[in-house]
Amino acid sequence: MDIGSALVAEARESWTPWIVLTAVVSVLVVDRHRDHGRRSVRTTLVLVVVHLLLLVAAGAVRAYSGSPHRDLRLTCVLTGALCAVIAVGGFVFQGVLPRLHVRSPRILQDVAVVVVGSVTALVVASRAGLDLSSIVATSAVLTAVIGLSLQDTLGNIVGGVALQTDDSLNVGDWVRVGDVSGRIVDMRWRYTAIETRNWETVVIPNSTLVKTQVVVLGRRQGKPLQWRRWVWFNVDYRFPPSDVIEAVDRGLQKAAIPNVALEPAAHAILMDFADSWGRYAVRYWLTDIALDDPTDSAVRQRIYFALKRAGIALSIPAHAVFVTEESRERVAEKMREDADRRLAAITSLPLFKDLAEEERVALASSLRYAPFARGEALTVQGAKAHWLYIVTRGECAVRIRVGDDEREVARIGAGQFFGEMSLLTGAERSATVVATTDVECWRLDRSAFSALLAQRPHLADVVAGELARRQDELEDVKEHLGAEARARRMASQKQHFASRIRAFFGLETAPTEE
Repeated sequence: MDIGSALVAEARESWTPWIVLTAVVSVLVVDRHRDHGRRSVRTTLVLVVVHLLLLVAAGAVRAYSGSPHRDLRLTCVLTGALCAVIAVGGFVFQGVLPRLHVRSPRILQDVAVVVVGSVTALVVASRAGLDLSSIVATSAVLTAVIGLSLQDTLGNIVGGVALQTDDSLNVGDWVRVGDVSGRIVDMRWRYTAIETRNWETVVIPNSTLVKTQVVVLGRRQGKPLQWRRWVWFNVDYRFPPSDVIEAVDRGLQKAAIPNVALEPAAHAILMDFADSWGRYAVRYWLTDIALDDPTDSAVRQRIYFALKRAGIALSIPAHAVFVTEESRERVAEKMREDADRRLAAITSLPLFKDLAEEERVALASSLRYAPFARGEALTVQGAKAHWLYIVTRGECAVRIRVGDDEREVARIGAGQFFGEMSLLTGAERSATVVATTDVECWRLDRSAFSALLAQRPHLADVVAGELARRQDELEDVKEHLGAEARARRMASQKQHFASRIRAFFGLETAPTEE
């Protein structure tokens, strides 16, 4: 028999065409972007090559001896059968089911392939005339030996199957096992791999996971993935808890914080009473579990600046003693420096340029220090906030929302101010102002200006004139009116603003000029 005829005969009897066709279809369909899919394709190709090499060897033996070699053909057929089983498994689990959006545990795929492959091998060997009675006779002994020597390994395999089939743990879940916290990146027969935030990979045997308590972070039935976090801080008893909680809640909820859920909203609560301070905590829900420490830091900054603006100091240990020896001259110098900064802030406002020196000093003494962290909203469009901000350091973005669209229209830097209409007339905020850097401001409240206005009602006309002038400058850019028309409009606006200021501060109407 020539070599060609021998190869054709061996291929037909070994089911080679069908095996190769199955392997080709599987390789084309399997999703090779997934790790398990790449392994399936690689294993299938290797077994096809081995099968073809054995086929050539069996064909050569048959051509030169005139009869097939039984053991060589059996090996060739077994290799081909195993190749077909793996190819079909890859076709089903890595090709068809993912396209149908059906997820199957990795261990289930491996178990199915091993079971079907073992049964197929036994069937092929039995049909080839191999006597299996000796294997059956010794199976009990082999089972006992394997069970004793591999009981830990078998326990890990069974544990892995249980974990994946009951869907209690999945690749991608964030978990805490004992003192290990991280994300599951792989689940194998023997172990589960967890990557921690410290760039470590912890390998935990599956039998351990089955026996111990595993906390799945951020998972709640019917809810989005988010994990509640706690940020602690202390404030002494000089400040009422209601004021502390209100100030912190306002700082947390006024503007969104990256990776902090909007619902439930972050909030502060009083947790305990210590010897010299109240123990507070901010509870918030983290949406990206990988970024726990950076988000905690952002929340702490919001707490710090919110308390600073409210004039509330974080506590220090009661046993700490600070002794500073300062002369009266030094204390007086500090007070003068602070007064000079306040007065400089008031003097820089064109709004109050016509005020007398003592009037500016009175306003300056009532200014409140108001720092903001980057990303915080100093004011929100539509809000009723009767105060004015003078920016002394940093930069803010002015944003206007029209419908669902919000766009930036201006920037406010050191030496500028905003909110004069809300302070003087009670108008709602016309824009949202957000800190683009850490910002330091002085805040002038309605109560401070009201006290000054009660003593000097004529200031309403003075300030109204400045408001009218600023408004006139803005409108002149659009309308380009003549001098006479501008004068009439400015007089009308001055009267309008003066009426609004008097009404807002409850002053009597000014006498009509003859």
